[in-house]
Amino acid sequence: MLLNGYRTATIIRWVTTTTDHECLLWQQKTVYSAQKSFMRIGLPELKSVLFDVFTVHGFSKDRATLLAKVHAESTLYGVNSHGLNRVPQFIDHLLKGVVDINAEAEQAEVFGNIERWDGKFGPGVINATKCTERAIALAKANGIGLVGLRNTNHWMRGGSYGRQAADAGCIAIMFTNTQPNMPPWGGKDSRIGNNPLVVSIPRAEGHVLLDMAMSQFSFGKMNSYKLKGEKLPFVGGWDENDELSNDPEKILSKERGLPIGYWKGSALSMMLDMLATLLSAGSSTAKISQKPIETGISQVFLCIDPNTFGDPELQTRLLDEIITYTRMVEPMQDDNAIYYPGERSAAVRDRNLKEGIEVDEKIWRKVVGLINS
Repeated sequence: MLLNGYRTATIIRWVTTTTDHECLLWQQKTVYSAQKSFMRIGLPELKSVLFDVFTVHGFSKDRATLLAKVHAESTLYGVNSHGLNRVPQFIDHLLKGVVDINAEAEQAEVFGNIERWDGKFGPGVINATKCTERAIALAKANGIGLVGLRNTNHWMRGGSYGRQAADAGCIAIMFTNTQPNMPPWGGKDSRIGNNPLVVSIPRAEGHVLLDMAMSQFSFGKMNSYKLKGEKLPFVGGWDENDELSNDPEKILSKERGLPIGYWKGSALSMMLDMLATLLSAGSSTAKISQKPIETGISQVFLCIDPNTFGDPELQTRLLDEIITYTRMVEPMQDDNAIYYPGERSAAVRDRNLKEGIEVDEKIWRKVVGLINS
């Protein structure tokens, strides 16, 4: 129905504790948004529905559980663009044979504590989780471990693997190349990828976790703004007239994102592509561009065990020193706050555990429909 020009939707909200299985109460709530409707669901329900989607489409119970966990937790942290929203596309790629449902990354070459793995074009989440586990094991045994992964697929939210490493007590540096979706600085057409970079540091008070694309906005994030009918808060790419724009629909139509830091982001994107390609002996963005759908990408998983140094108290003090000093600054505006990387997403997680996870109603219905497709 329409009310004062706005579409209303009655939604169901689960208010949960921080455990996956306890549901305290149901609430109904009406949300108002310009021609858009959103709903809140509980984490247990989200995981359950996603598990059913993946099992219906042929995944074993263990693999479906992992896929459901990673997609649900990405959504829990507020990154719907790489969680729930990405599921229909993932199933589409599965049905088209882009993703090999039965494949899994295998060790290809060993050079001490550096290894190359072949993803066999299997599910990116499963391959990335396995290679993160291996990099952690190498770091625990040698102080540092590196795994280069080739022939894999989209890992969805890279921060999942940074958190996986931090939970295991490891520092991590990880990155992936992508299909071309940004023009190199000074160029007109896309030739470089937005090549997400992840850096994580374990910390008892809350992990420090950076997860960023080389574009001003990830394309998944731009799609989220598009779904909400909103403009980007800053320019994010070029439109069809070669003008910088904050209209996500215009940017997405040509996939010409704006590199972070302009020429600096362009250069960093190229370096990450070169490193991922060389260290994995895999495909570069140039080669990936020859395929109609992004696949066969290259990734790097580097883990460091900080216990190697034997000074945990010093490390804690140094991290706290940096965070405290950075926060001791007068805000430009009264409502400004200073956060360390990963702090805001952790706050979103806590709020979503309490209030339920906000999802787009149309996408939710589409994902649920995949169970019977």
